[in-house]
Amino acid sequence: MVTVINKSGRRKTAIARVYVTPGGGAVSINKRTFENYFKTDVLRSKVLEAFQALNLVGQYDVKVNVKGGGTTGQAEAIRLAIAKALVSLYPAEENPEVRPTLKKLGLLTRDPRMVERKKFGQRKARKRFQFSKR
Repeated sequence: MVTVINKSGRRKTAIARVYVTPGGGAVSINKRTFENYFKTDVLRSKVLEAFQALNLVGQYDVKVNVKGGGTTGQAEAIRLAIAKALVSLYPAEENPEVRPTLKKLGLLTRDPRMVERKKFGQRKARKRFQFSKR
């Protein structure tokens, strides 16, 4: 029986759904290859950071559906979803070192920072129109 782990991750306005299955290490994002979707090495290493921390590179296939946000937000949302999937794949009873390792690297924490909304009567979220006394 093949185990499929389905988890979601979020960052800013990006939402990623990740399906992790045992395999050869293939990563596909929105039905495109991993190298084709993320052009820079920094974003590719962010996505695979959880696998690298646990020395599991090349042992699992990852299928990702991601939408919203920009490339960095999408990469970090995928990273969070993969880390959550690996924690559920390796329960604490069997492998007690998986969750603390990922937690120490900050891979299980959702980054709550969002863009502040624009307020009425102002130029932007905090910038105001020029004040004239007379």
